Amino acid sequence: MVDVAGKPATHRVAVAQGRIAMNPATLAIILEGTAKKGDVLGIARIAGIMAAKKTSELIPLCHPLALTRVAMDFSPDTGNASITCQATVETVGPTGVEMEALTAVQVALLTIYDMCKAADRGMTMTDIKLLEKHGGKSGSFIATP
Repeated sequence: MVDVAGKPATHRVAVAQGRIAMNPATLAIILEGTAKKGDVLGIARIAGIMAAKKTSELIPLCHPLALTRVAMDFSPDTGNASITCQATVETVGPTGVEMEALTAVQVALLTIYDMCKAADRGMTMTDIKLLEKHGGKSGSFIATP
Protein backbone atom coordinates (compact mmCIF):
# COMPACT_ATOMS: atom_id res chain seq x y z
CA MET A 1 0.00 0.00 0.00
CA VAL A 2 1.06 3.57 -0.54
CA ASP A 3 2.19 5.28 2.67
CA VAL A 4 -0.29 8.07 3.45
CA ALA A 5 0.86 8.64 7.05
CA GLY A 6 2.45 11.99 6.23
CA LYS A 7 -0.50 13.34 4.29
CA PRO A 8 -2.87 15.75 6.04
CA ALA A 9 -6.46 14.74 6.70
CA THR A 10 -8.70 16.83 4.45
CA HIS A 11 -12.35 16.71 3.44
CA ARG A 12 -12.58 14.55 0.32
CA VAL A 13 -15.53 13.92 -1.97
CA ALA A 14 -15.93 11.72 -5.03
CA VAL A 15 -18.92 11.33 -7.34
CA ALA A 16 -19.20 8.36 -9.72
CA GLN A 17 -21.92 7.32 -12.12
CA GLY A 18 -23.01 4.37 -14.24
CA ARG A 19 -26.02 3.20 -16.20
CA ILE A 20 -27.90 -0.04 -16.70
CA ALA A 21 -29.96 -0.50 -19.86
CA MET A 22 -32.81 -3.00 -20.02
CA ASN A 23 -36.02 -3.94 -21.78
CA PRO A 24 -38.83 -1.40 -21.26
CA ALA A 25 -40.89 -4.11 -19.52
CA THR A 26 -38.08 -4.67 -17.01
CA LEU A 27 -37.91 -0.98 -16.20
CA ALA A 28 -41.68 -0.98 -15.72
CA ILE A 29 -41.40 -3.85 -13.21
CA ILE A 30 -38.79 -1.88 -11.26
CA LEU A 31 -40.76 1.36 -11.27
CA GLU A 32 -44.05 -0.35 -10.39
CA GLY A 33 -42.39 -2.20 -7.51
CA THR A 34 -43.54 -5.60 -8.73
CA ALA A 35 -40.16 -7.37 -9.00
CA LYS A 36 -40.34 -10.83 -7.43
CA LYS A 37 -37.30 -10.14 -5.21
CA GLY A 38 -38.72 -6.90 -3.79
CA ASP A 39 -37.85 -3.19 -3.89
CA VAL A 40 -35.10 -3.17 -6.51
CA LEU A 41 -33.87 0.39 -6.09
CA GLY A 42 -34.13 0.31 -2.30
CA ILE A 43 -32.02 -2.82 -2.10
CA ALA A 44 -29.58 -1.49 -4.74
CA ARG A 45 -29.18 1.66 -2.60
CA ILE A 46 -28.24 -0.41 0.45
CA ALA A 47 -25.91 -2.60 -1.66
CA GLY A 48 -24.09 0.48 -2.96
CA ILE A 49 -23.63 1.89 0.53
CA MET A 50 -22.37 -1.44 1.83
CA ALA A 51 -19.99 -1.78 -1.13
CA ALA A 52 -18.47 1.66 -0.51
CA LYS A 53 -17.81 0.64 3.10
CA LYS A 54 -16.19 -2.67 2.02
CA THR A 55 -14.07 -1.36 -0.87
CA SER A 56 -10.75 -2.02 0.84
CA GLU A 57 -11.75 -5.68 1.24
CA LEU A 58 -12.44 -5.98 -2.51
CA ILE A 59 -9.68 -3.93 -4.14
CA PRO A 60 -6.11 -5.02 -3.36
CA LEU A 61 -3.93 -2.34 -1.73
CA CYS A 62 -6.88 0.03 -1.24
CA HIS A 63 -6.81 1.80 2.13
CA PRO A 64 -9.68 1.18 4.56
CA LEU A 65 -11.41 4.52 5.14
CA ALA A 66 -13.82 5.91 7.70
CA LEU A 67 -16.54 7.23 5.42
CA THR A 68 -18.58 10.17 6.64
CA ARG A 69 -21.27 10.02 3.94
CA VAL A 70 -22.46 7.74 1.14
CA ALA A 71 -25.43 8.84 -0.98
CA MET A 72 -26.91 6.75 -3.77
CA ASP A 73 -29.23 8.33 -6.35
CA PHE A 74 -31.11 6.54 -9.12
CA SER A 75 -32.57 8.27 -12.18
CA PRO A 76 -34.87 6.14 -14.36
CA ASP A 77 -35.08 7.06 -18.05
CA THR A 78 -38.23 5.54 -19.60
CA GLY A 79 -37.32 6.85 -23.06
CA ASN A 80 -34.09 4.84 -23.10
CA ALA A 81 -35.25 2.03 -20.78
CA SER A 82 -32.37 2.57 -18.40
CA ILE A 83 -31.47 3.67 -14.90
CA THR A 84 -28.54 5.92 -14.09
CA CYS A 85 -26.93 5.39 -10.69
CA GLN A 86 -24.84 8.08 -9.01
CA ALA A 87 -22.82 7.63 -5.83
CA THR A 88 -21.43 10.46 -3.74
CA VAL A 89 -18.90 9.42 -1.11
CA GLU A 90 -17.18 11.62 1.48
CA THR A 91 -14.51 11.27 4.14
CA VAL A 92 -12.08 13.35 6.15
CA GLY A 93 -8.76 11.63 5.75
CA PRO A 94 -5.36 11.37 4.05
CA THR A 95 -6.53 9.67 0.84
CA GLY A 96 -9.39 10.00 -1.61
CA VAL A 97 -12.66 8.14 -2.02
CA GLU A 98 -12.77 7.62 -5.79
CA MET A 99 -12.56 3.83 -5.50
CA GLU A 100 -15.37 3.78 -2.95
CA ALA A 101 -17.66 5.81 -5.22
CA LEU A 102 -16.89 3.65 -8.28
CA THR A 103 -17.37 0.43 -6.29
CA ALA A 104 -20.70 1.68 -4.91
CA VAL A 105 -22.01 2.37 -8.43
CA GLN A 106 -20.91 -0.96 -9.84
CA VAL A 107 -22.32 -3.03 -6.98
CA ALA A 108 -25.62 -1.11 -7.08
CA LEU A 109 -25.91 -1.82 -10.82
CA LEU A 110 -25.02 -5.48 -10.25
CA THR A 111 -27.75 -5.65 -7.63
CA ILE A 112 -30.30 -4.31 -10.10
CA TYR A 113 -29.14 -6.97 -12.56
CA ASP A 114 -29.37 -9.73 -9.96
CA MET A 115 -32.83 -8.73 -8.83
CA CYS A 116 -34.19 -8.54 -12.39
CA LYS A 117 -32.25 -11.21 -14.27
CA ALA A 118 -35.22 -13.59 -14.30
CA ALA A 119 -37.09 -11.03 -16.40
CA ASP A 120 -34.19 -9.77 -18.52
CA ARG A 121 -30.77 -11.42 -18.84
CA GLY A 122 -29.76 -8.94 -21.57
CA MET A 123 -29.32 -5.93 -19.28
CA THR A 124 -26.13 -4.00 -19.95
CA MET A 125 -24.08 -1.93 -17.53
CA THR A 126 -22.25 0.95 -19.21
CA ASP A 127 -20.72 4.38 -18.81
CA ILE A 128 -19.24 3.71 -15.36
CA LYS A 129 -16.95 6.62 -14.59
CA LEU A 130 -15.69 9.12 -12.06
CA LEU A 131 -17.57 12.40 -12.53
CA GLU A 132 -15.70 14.48 -10.00
CA LYS A 133 -13.44 14.44 -6.98
CA HIS A 134 -12.45 17.17 -4.55
CA GLY A 135 -9.87 17.49 -1.80
CA GLY A 136 -6.32 16.45 -1.22
CA LYS A 137 -3.05 17.54 -2.76
CA SER A 138 -4.20 17.13 -6.36
CA GLY A 139 -7.25 19.35 -5.79
CA SER A 140 -10.39 18.96 -7.87
CA PHE A 141 -11.19 16.91 -10.94
CA ILE A 142 -14.36 17.32 -12.97
CA ALA A 143 -14.89 15.02 -15.95
CA THR A 144 -15.61 16.64 -19.28
CA PRO A 145 -18.98 15.69 -20.78
